Amino acid sequence: MAIPKKNQLVGLDIGSHSIKLVEIEDTNKGKFLRNFGMIGLPQEAIVEGAIKEMEIVSSAIKTLLKNLKVKNKNVVTSISGYSVIVKKISIARRGDAELESSIHEEAEQYIPFDIKDVNLDYEILSAPAGPEEKEKGDAGDKADKGLMDVMLVAAKKDIVEDYVSLLQLTGLNPAILDVDAFALQNAFELSAGSVSGCYAIVNVGAEELGINAIKDGISIFTRDSAYGGYQINEAIMSKFDVPYNEAEKIKLGGAKLEGKERGMLQEIFTQVVSGWVNEIKRALDFLSTTYPDQSIEKILISGGSCRIPGFHKYLEQETDIPVEEMNPFVNLQISEKAFDPKYLSYMAPQAAVAVGLALRSIGDK
Repeated sequence: MAIPKKNQLVGLDIGSHSIKLVEIEDTNKGKFLRNFGMIGLPQEAIVEGAIKEMEIVSSAIKTLLKNLKVKNKNVVTSISGYSVIVKKISIARRGDAELESSIHEEAEQYIPFDIKDVNLDYEILSAPAGPEEKEKGDAGDKADKGLMDVMLVAAKKDIVEDYVSLLQLTGLNPAILDVDAFALQNAFELSAGSVSGCYAIVNVGAEELGINAIKDGISIFTRDSAYGGYQINEAIMSKFDVPYNEAEKIKLGGAKLEGKERGMLQEIFTQVVSGWVNEIKRALDFLSTTYPDQSIEKILISGGSCRIPGFHKYLEQETDIPVEEMNPFVNLQISEKAFDPKYLSYMAPQAAVAVGLALRSIGDK
């Protein structure tokens, strides 16, 4: 019998359109998908990452936990958008204790918020070099210049406090607060097995388009933009003169449309997708200017809006880079009695953040 490891967490992806929950059992026989489900949220309950309707969102999480019979109260969730800054910086080499005391000063020049208003975390990416490393290529060059790479993560305190309050109100214990970009990276690494080279993950949600460029397992660039599926809903509401729920139905292909209306919908898709692709191209151009020796080998797409007709093909065409849809379930062991494979395949792009979160455990860095 597979023995589950302790310290496992429930992954809870709290998006502006829906909440996704994943439980993964990490055993000596591999990783098993134990639980997956989602629940929709009313419009305006969460706007640009800020929780506007605490009671409504809490009630939705309670319903989801009850429906999925989740017993574990230890959860990990994540934040993204303008309230989070993720940045790789190079700074003068120093020991851990000295870095700990000086990181706030170093971070101040990279963070567009008052340093007193953020929670700051960091990870050393290149360890301080010893004298023997002076001989070794890139690491040696860095050592000669006396530099070390550090990944900075700054999150606005008020947003962090809101998410912690939400989970506590729901009777849960927020064990870890992660960042969407890192959760997606973990999900991709699970689905791809071993990962080397340079690739980009593009996550298109309801209100946000996130880009994370990764080189040999380390994030070198992230950007979140206010693009997403809501733009299509708004355009449909305006052009078709329908309320939000009806617009969502039209967007997902659940409404009967006449010839002229089909043309109008196609025009909306084309216009919005073109805006998304231009935003991604701008980010990739910035990346190639900043890191001229790196070229993206593959783009992985995820998120509830990544299947909008034309997006995949147009992105591939415009960037000249192979584009693949991420399937975070692919390397998990799944019982066909418990889960419908067709449903999982349909939901896969939306589940990526939640899967990445569920891979975390209490006490890891």
